[in-house]
Amino acid sequence: MSAAYYRIGVIVRTHGVHGAVKIDPLTDSSRRFRNLTEAFLELHGEMRPVQLSVSSIAPDAVIVSIEGFDTPEAANALRGAYLCVDRAHRVKLPKDTYFVTDLIGCETFDTDGNAYGKLTNVYETGANDVYEIANGKLMVPALKRVLSEVDTDAGRIVFDAAVLKEVGLFED
Repeated sequence: MSAAYYRIGVIVRTHGVHGAVKIDPLTDSSRRFRNLTEAFLELHGEMRPVQLSVSSIAPDAVIVSIEGFDTPEAANALRGAYLCVDRAHRVKLPKDTYFVTDLIGCETFDTDGNAYGKLTNVYETGANDVYEIANGKLMVPALKRVLSEVDTDAGRIVFDAAVLKEVGLFED
């Protein structure tokens, strides 16, 4: 189920007179842009490889120049486009953490063998993420004690059945 591309930012506007763009980071840390020189633009549903140079990094914004877009008019055409990386260039995650895009679409089960459907959304609440299963039929806090198995490559998540009964919010 792992994604081929990972969105790391969205272009929100031009910056300056040389065609640079301001990117709102979609990652936990804007530091991931520090050594980024190659990426992909997701524009109008298509992926386009690009060369880029990062000129400024702040927690809430990154200023980037993208090769071939060297005027404000050309850069303005990128507004709303996503800056993406491929699997080879994604950041390495700590153990027991996952990319949201890899979780979406995973089939969910419990340790008793009950199937609940696909994970359809992940809500980042601050304290812990909440997994939405089958468009809201089940809401599950992403707690270590409830997650028995997470295998994003196989597209499978297994919840501890006893803990799920305790913490899961089932649609009536």
